[in-house]
Amino acid sequence: MDLIDSVHISAAGLGAQSARLKVIAQNIANADSVGTRAGAEPYRRQVISFKQELDKETGVSMVRPDKISKDKADFVKRYEPNNPEADAQGYVLYPNINSVLEMVDMREARRSYEANLNVIEASKSMYADTINLLK
Repeated sequence: MDLIDSVHISAAGLGAQSARLKVIAQNIANADSVGTRAGAEPYRRQVISFKQELDKETGVSMVRPDKISKDKADFVKRYEPNNPEADAQGYVLYPNINSVLEMVDMREARRSYEANLNVIEASKSMYADTINLLK
């Protein structure tokens, strides 16, 4: 594997973590949304999965976003009889989103993004050093 391959692998990692951050941002944005009508299901938390894929140009395995699926966990029920979205018993369904978990996922995705960016910067620096040696 050469420096070009490491840059391609890191770029694929950047794309994967960027997609992950997008899904996390959607979850956080919808954390307090309720159904559009009384008794309707609210937003359901989404999770992203990744797959290993062989890049035919370089012959290197890279990570790619695979599927965005819905979390099957139960919704949060809150007793709010005055809420217009409440069911007959006075409960309102809220998304199955745990903000703390989303923030932990966001931090992990951010760190992975930064690590891939550091690999690209190191490769770039090594290229520059090699060119300077050839001068």
